[in-house]
Amino acid sequence: MIRLDNISKQNGHQILFIDASMGIQKGEKVGLVGPNGAGKTTLFRMMAREDQPDDGQVSNDAGMTIGYFSQDVGEMSGLSAVAAVMDGVGPVSALAAEMATLEAAMVDPDQADDMDAVIERYGEVQGRFQELDGYALEARAREVLAGLSFSQERMDGDVGLLSGGWKMRVALARILLMRPDAMLLDEPSNHLDLESLIWLEAFLKGYEGALLMTSHDREFMNRIVGKIVEIDGGSLTTYSGNYDFYEQQRALNEAQRQAQFERQQAMLAKEIKFIERFKARASHAAQVQSRVKKLDKIERVEPPKRRQYVQFEFRSPPRSGDDVANFRNVHKGYGSQPIYTGLDFKVRRKERWCVLGANGAGKSTLLKMVAGETEPDQGTVTVGSNIRMGYFAQHSMDLLDGDDTIFESLDESFPQAGQGALKSLAGCFGFSGDDVEKPCRVLSGGEKARLVMAKMLFDPPNFLVLDEPTNHLDMATKEMLVAALSEFEGTMLFVSHDRHFLAALSNRVLELTPDGVHEFGGGYTEYVARTGQEAPGLHPGG
Repeated sequence: MIRLDNISKQNGHQILFIDASMGIQKGEKVGLVGPNGAGKTTLFRMMAREDQPDDGQVSNDAGMTIGYFSQDVGEMSGLSAVAAVMDGVGPVSALAAEMATLEAAMVDPDQADDMDAVIERYGEVQGRFQELDGYALEARAREVLAGLSFSQERMDGDVGLLSGGWKMRVALARILLMRPDAMLLDEPSNHLDLESLIWLEAFLKGYEGALLMTSHDREFMNRIVGKIVEIDGGSLTTYSGNYDFYEQQRALNEAQRQAQFERQQAMLAKEIKFIERFKARASHAAQVQSRVKKLDKIERVEPPKRRQYVQFEFRSPPRSGDDVANFRNVHKGYGSQPIYTGLDFKVRRKERWCVLGANGAGKSTLLKMVAGETEPDQGTVTVGSNIRMGYFAQHSMDLLDGDDTIFESLDESFPQAGQGALKSLAGCFGFSGDDVEKPCRVLSGGEKARLVMAKMLFDPPNFLVLDEPTNHLDMATKEMLVAALSEFEGTMLFVSHDRHFLAALSNRVLELTPDGVHEFGGGYTEYVARTGQEAPGLHPGG
């Protein structure tokens, strides 16, 4: 289907691949993993023929179609979301756009004189549209967009007015509607809410072509792929199994390699000791010579390349009162759209509430009211005594000063902390060595999120309010965060679409549905077991 044979690729001074090979067959679903900057996107671009290897060959079956979804969404405007999605499928979208123009002309009194020509052209265009099965295609485009949480209004609105996250979904829908022979999906799970994520998972499971994808969502990866390709140090290694299997296998290989390295080191030390001891004695000259030759011939075992993960440890936050937050008879709406009507809800010390609900159900609004960023229309939201709140939202990242370096940003927040403490804090959140000298303006979304999180957790609050904290984080940082927050002694109220994060950290669930607000004692795992669904509004098992 698609093969890479002995490819080498250099990017500036950085060598990404050296004699690397891999292949994907029809029907295979493969996850691509590797540290940031290892070359995952370059690999996708070579497969999609947007880039060439310096050496080696990329080949695929004759006539096969490839759909490539990347984070780099091009300019989109002037079309409705549904037309933009159909636009990826060829001439059908041009015909749909012309039909819309002609339909507008038919009801325009200024064009009455040309009506015969307009109607005749409309007949031709509509005939061709039907021949190409255009009506079925539009229905399918709407189905895909609905799966990705688009309302009818949003589907028919100008795609140019959508935020970056929604444009990403349009670009993804375009590839899904194409149903190409092979899909290359670079982080398709970014920017998706839980409902869209679960829908996409089902879609990809049912897709019969070849799939290569990256994702920072462990659960999503586990459920879809049956094979992992790892990029590490310029080579590609294939593991058969899902992400969990790959991690176990990698740890096992690392342990075996370490043992092998240590055995060889012990043997070398013994030989060198013998040579040193007897090299001056003529009686042992032959033995010493033969051992020196033997040492020269031995192929040295390299120690395993260890990924450096520094664990973050919380200081103990100050103890809060037992009542952490209290909503009494809260009403809140936007325009004529009510979101909460008479909400009563209490958060008590050490509870960890995850808030679930479809798009627009009011998850972020709830968190904003607790954080005092927005007021209820009616009723009260009060925060208890001795509460120190840490609030993380997507806009927190816009508050960083672009001219500050990472280190300066930390130093301004904690002038008393001392260089060593701040450097080790930066290291915990993935900024090592010279990284701390990067100015904030050049940081990626993930780097900004890590910096904001580091600033929030260093001097820990006792009440964490987190809105999608894992949105831009890679798998390793998420694991570190989950491990750190598991040890957190305070109270949490959070929204996340990452099921691993939800399951590991929640002990209560607040479910927002059109029928009202439901509370579940027990965390996300118990919620799934009791309701038979992974998110509100999905049918059991769906």
